[in-house]
Amino acid sequence: MSDISKLHDWLASHEEDLINTTRDILRIDTIEEPAEPNAPYGLGNRKALDYMLNLSQSVGMKTTDLEGHLGYADFGQGERLVMTLGHLDVVPVGPGWKHDPFGAEIDNGYIYSRGATDDKGPTIASFYAMRAIKECFPDLNCRFRVAFGCDEESGFGCVERYVQTEEAPTYGIAPDSGWPCYHGEKGIGDLLVSAKVPMGDFQVLSFAGGQRPNIVIDSATATVKVGPSAKAEVEVKLADNWDRNVTFSWMGDVLNIEAIGKAAHGAGPFYGDNAAERIVRLLLAIAPLAERQFFDDLLMAFQPSGTGLGIHGRDDATGDLTCNIGVVSFSDGAVHLLANVRYPATWKGEHLHALCQTQMTKLGASWSFTVDRDSPSLYFPLDHPLVKIIVDVYREQTGDMTEPATMGGGTYARAVPNTISVGTCWLGDGEAHQTDERIAIESLKKASRIYAAILYRLATV
Repeated sequence: MSDISKLHDWLASHEEDLINTTRDILRIDTIEEPAEPNAPYGLGNRKALDYMLNLSQSVGMKTTDLEGHLGYADFGQGERLVMTLGHLDVVPVGPGWKHDPFGAEIDNGYIYSRGATDDKGPTIASFYAMRAIKECFPDLNCRFRVAFGCDEESGFGCVERYVQTEEAPTYGIAPDSGWPCYHGEKGIGDLLVSAKVPMGDFQVLSFAGGQRPNIVIDSATATVKVGPSAKAEVEVKLADNWDRNVTFSWMGDVLNIEAIGKAAHGAGPFYGDNAAERIVRLLLAIAPLAERQFFDDLLMAFQPSGTGLGIHGRDDATGDLTCNIGVVSFSDGAVHLLANVRYPATWKGEHLHALCQTQMTKLGASWSFTVDRDSPSLYFPLDHPLVKIIVDVYREQTGDMTEPATMGGGTYARAVPNTISVGTCWLGDGEAHQTDERIAIESLKKASRIYAAILYRLATV
């Protein structure tokens, strides 16, 4: 029997444990909450981290807790350190779920839950892959570490804490992307763009929508005060409204507007439907002539290409920049747009910021922006040993000749040296950040087998 077959046999005998552990961790609500003592991302994340550290201890691994930011479990001996990094936190849940988003219900061979594919399911699959190595090959000349982060979706504070004091892996994988691996990740920048609204007979009073910058806005509301001289014209234009996802009502001279869209991952805003953009499109259609330019500029700011913010561009390594307006708000007479930008891997954040500043100057003094976050890109050449090993193992295990890819999404790989992201699921499994997220039980089993083969090869090559 080959070494890989031995690992696979162990995993086959523990499939029920894999499924039960996955469902247990999925039932814990790990949406970020206000910090508590030893729980910097809320009590839900603390509970999930404790669950995984206690489980790791129960199977003979040595655990370390980095003040609730991140925890990890170790076993083995030797100079080389092979590591997996998954995350337990999840993005918020929007409307429209048919299944309990934290119920971990099984329906027709799929487990439905927020985090099923991003990233609790793959994290548990990689944990069981590590367990298989521990049980089958306890004398390998290699140390192994499986890490559980709690802030991947909200800012990477967990891995920032890790790299401050902890050892970088010789080789690391983050099970959080596509097969066989993603050798390039775009830079990620959050830009807070503000625009003063016109003060006239068509005046925005409120505008709100969105939960996180990296999710397409699925619902939004706005109110507009319409003066007597403009109301008749606005009512005529409202009668021609074609968008059935936008509804409105009057309360005296105030127009109340609600819109429904479709959530999607901020790295691919064109897969969703931005509800706030629908509201701006309506405002542009009904606004008096004197205010139309403002709403035209505001609508352009929602362009997924970044054109409206002056930041559109591309490179050959990772393709076109994308821009998602993930949160809108209103205060101090201004509309605020939190833009989640995925910029080409060969760019620097300073270049992105300079482009945006140039556009703000063109738009005029009422427009401004600040940098809310900047996470530099990641890029491994295709001939890098880490890429080659992962691709070779994946092809051996599946017969799938898919080439490594690049993406706009960001994983722990960009923050931890010598680390690359690998696949999590297959066609039919749910998309990250979307309603009724799901993963097939067979996908969990298959992923655990591939992770075990990759980790074993990284330890013995």
